[in-house]
Amino acid sequence: MYSEACAGQGCVTMSRQREDRMRPHVFASTLLLVAFAAAIALRAATFPYDHMHFDATDPAAAVAWYAKYLPAKLGSMPDRVVIGRTIFAFAKVDNPLPSAGSAIDHIGISVPNVDAKIKELEAAGAKVTMPARTAAGLPKAGFVEDPFGITIELLQDPETLGFHHVHLRVPDPDAELKWLLDTYGGERIKWKGRVDAVRYTNPTVLLLADKSDNAAPSQGHAIDHLGWAVTNVDAKVNELASTGLKTEAPRGVRNLRVGFVYAPGGVRIEMVQGRTEEELAGH
Repeated sequence: MYSEACAGQGCVTMSRQREDRMRPHVFASTLLLVAFAAAIALRAATFPYDHMHFDATDPAAAVAWYAKYLPAKLGSMPDRVVIGRTIFAFAKVDNPLPSAGSAIDHIGISVPNVDAKIKELEAAGAKVTMPARTAAGLPKAGFVEDPFGITIELLQDPETLGFHHVHLRVPDPDAELKWLLDTYGGERIKWKGRVDAVRYTNPTVLLLADKSDNAAPSQGHAIDHLGWAVTNVDAKVNELASTGLKTEAPRGVRNLRVGFVYAPGGVRIEMVQGRTEEELAGH
């Protein structure tokens, strides 16, 4: 009976009509799968967070202060310390502007006892800009400005001791975090279930952002720029330049190849290629 119903040219015509109707749906589904796979591949390309770059009138004094009072080890060169696996490098600048109020407003360092650490740093020359307090659902935290103009949020988050986060002030926080995620990978999260962030691991560091329409670009401030380690600096700089962003051409520095981009919110970012384990270890 089935063969009789499908016998002749009519059955063939009906089959072709069904195929013609299905073809656009199959094509659309294929496009969606390709787009989904591309998005997954993009998000999978996470680059490790590499360094903080500070401007200071006396880099040697800054290195000594951080090594003595914060959970930092001396780095592979005299101008730096290492906290965890993140380099804190200091460049000599005669009159750097304070970090507060710039696109890279402050850094966060998690310690076992916030009150004790704030008291210790104040005695060591830091200025307390906000005493420690507790917000609902968040770790106890307070703010100091170190003797070199860098604002530090000290917080008591036992889940992530040491270098904890970078806090940006930009016109569009959501767009900035999305740009960071799309450019350097990471994971978009709600920190403590409350705060929008992008999280990087090995080392673990959070990127947070608040809205500010008048924050100054970070260059020339005590926190001058952020740094990621990438696999191909030239390709990454070319990729970002093609989107219309301001970049600095890659160049060689010691064993590294480095290049810069100025992110949409005024955040200066350095990308490095060739970082060694020795540089990240500290001593």
